[in-house]
Amino acid sequence: MEIIIEKSVTGGMLKLLKGDITQRNTDAIVNAANSHLQHGGGVAGAIVRKGGAIIQAESDAIGYVPVGGAALTSSGTLPCKAVIHAVGPRMGEGDEDNKLKNAIRNSLTLASEKGFNSVSMPAISSGIFGFPKDRCAKILVTESFSFLNNNPESSVKIVEFCIYDPETLQCFVNEFDRI
Repeated sequence: MEIIIEKSVTGGMLKLLKGDITQRNTDAIVNAANSHLQHGGGVAGAIVRKGGAIIQAESDAIGYVPVGGAALTSSGTLPCKAVIHAVGPRMGEGDEDNKLKNAIRNSLTLASEKGFNSVSMPAISSGIFGFPKDRCAKILVTESFSFLNNNPESSVKIVEFCIYDPETLQCFVNEFDRI
């Protein structure tokens, strides 16, 4: 795991890392999920493969989460304490930017409600859902920055972005340079 950038903000710390989110020992990792919480491919598939079938079983029990929503399961054998399943938009469904903003806000709010201190998230919706990587980075960094600054009472003090893909990583570096 390689730390690329760390930025202190009023309510905590934003971090950018290059690596595999399934190896993060933060309180929670965020999964880029679909509404039916069927974790077959991409980040979601990797989380279930490495964390175990319990994550899919608990997701099945939850059932459906609307786009922009978030739900929590245990982490199985992953080093984190829990998995927050954020349902990002598919490109072309309409109002994608606001739906992605809601997914981030709802994920961080859920983490705070659970008393978590640290959250690691991937580039939600930028893979098979086709959301432009640069817009994804801008929304995730901006919303996380705002959440930390506007919620000083929140238990969440560290929000990190764990990015594997070099092209996506560069989009996040560009956004970190703007804050």
